[in-house]
Amino acid sequence: MFESAELGHKIDKETFKAEEPKLRAALLEAQEQLRENGSFPVIILISGVDGSGKGETINVLYEWMDPRFMSTHAFYAPTAEERARPSMWRYWRALPPKGRIGIFAGSWYSQPIAERITNDLSRSDFDQRMDQLNRFEAMLVNEGALVLKFWIHLSKDAQRERLKAIEANPLTRWRVTKASWDRLKTYDKLQEVAGHLLRTSNTPWAPWIIVEGTDDRYRHLTIGKTILDSLQKRLADKREQNSPVAPAASPRIDRLDVLSSLDMTQSLLKKTYEAELATWQGRLAELMRHPEFRKRALILAFEGSDAAGKGGAIRRVTSAMDARQYQLIPIAAPTEEERAQPYLWRFWRHMPRLGRVVIFDRTWYGRVLVERVEGFCSDADWLRAYSEINDFEHDLWRAGGIVIKFWLQISDEEQLRRFDERAKIEHKRFKITEEDWRNREKAGAYHEAVCDMIDRTSSGTAPWTLVEANDKLFARIKVLRTICERVERELKIDPLKVPVPIAPKAGKSTTETPVDEVKVEETKETKEPRNDKAKAGKTKEKARPTA
Repeated sequence: MFESAELGHKIDKETFKAEEPKLRAALLEAQEQLRENGSFPVIILISGVDGSGKGETINVLYEWMDPRFMSTHAFYAPTAEERARPSMWRYWRALPPKGRIGIFAGSWYSQPIAERITNDLSRSDFDQRMDQLNRFEAMLVNEGALVLKFWIHLSKDAQRERLKAIEANPLTRWRVTKASWDRLKTYDKLQEVAGHLLRTSNTPWAPWIIVEGTDDRYRHLTIGKTILDSLQKRLADKREQNSPVAPAASPRIDRLDVLSSLDMTQSLLKKTYEAELATWQGRLAELMRHPEFRKRALILAFEGSDAAGKGGAIRRVTSAMDARQYQLIPIAAPTEEERAQPYLWRFWRHMPRLGRVVIFDRTWYGRVLVERVEGFCSDADWLRAYSEINDFEHDLWRAGGIVIKFWLQISDEEQLRRFDERAKIEHKRFKITEEDWRNREKAGAYHEAVCDMIDRTSSGTAPWTLVEANDKLFARIKVLRTICERVERELKIDPLKVPVPIAPKAGKSTTETPVDEVKVEETKETKEPRNDKAKAGKTKEKARPTA
């Protein structure tokens, strides 16, 4: 769930200077309207890793807004008096009244996180606590409160560098303690716990907003604008507040997101593709016959842009399997029977038993993509769907399922070229419809919906893999390789050792990128070449602890 918070978001000084005065004026005006309206409070939770700038952000909010109508509460280990009361007692007492803003530096999530990291709280007890907190927040929202939850994220290397920088400054070194460095040692455990917490407490009425904390200007503007947009939206809503109203999605103020950051130039030579195809199809066939796979099930979910090549990728996957072992489910508009049932019902009934595979060509994500963009469901429906889908996929994992999700992305230019090609070739004309052409007019809305989908549903147990699909050969190999490597990890068997392909001879003219140029890339954090497993391109299925 942290992919968008590790892209290196930055705002230059000139842009910040231009945006800050406008944002401050708008926040003050919205705050005054809130005070005059007096019908609901605003509760802001600021959480995240040490050194991510939580305190600095709170100070900036106090500078930008009227502090007379704000309050801040920081929570540490419970006192003797607090331990003698219900665990939520100290938070109940700190809630802001209607017309005011309350900021929680640390919150009702802090203690469960700390206890889970030290194993003083079991997984089942932790989940039970999350259920309790979800109901508590639902109560707050149903009573009229606007709840905004921010998680400020840093990669492990970024956190280390920020702690060093803070410690090196005589004015700020007091903020870094031995406990800060000790907590850096438990970073991986924190990410596991935090990922699970964000998934289980990401509700439609109080979703988590994950913000990259590396750049101060980006962090301040993003949080400030999110608060402003959410407050303005709520103030403008004149309906009776008898249902939860979610805050606005986090604005992408620097235009960098998980789709725009993809390298769409990656490709494979035909000869290399044929060798790789044979290798990975052979490996997949072996894995499907492995004795350990009888204890698991495989669920493959394919989504992507129109004409991105989902069908071709799926055919390369099924070619490596026994037809008696898998089921292919193409998803279209729901039938009358399906509309009479809960939304996920038509997917529930196709879940495979252990030892089998089901492949979905389009999936349950239609609710947060086409239904959201086309207005086929209400805002409450698709906002609620994120948490429902996360729970659904987590249930599959707990039952032994291996959930692998692909988004195939192509550029607008490549899509237009493929549309024109389909219209001209007789046996491909059935693939292009008027709806496909019409969808191009809503490319911006779909782009935003896809980014939100990935941010809110890429979890440790069911991460998204983004596939750069301008070159079909590259996309097919990346899909096959991702499936094999994920199944190997889940079954805990030795990964396939793949020899480095021979590079094309010098001077040979080609417009495709040799595979040895594709596979060696630098990570943002280490700037060191990755190992040979990265040659199928940059994957968004990052190494996350299983949560």
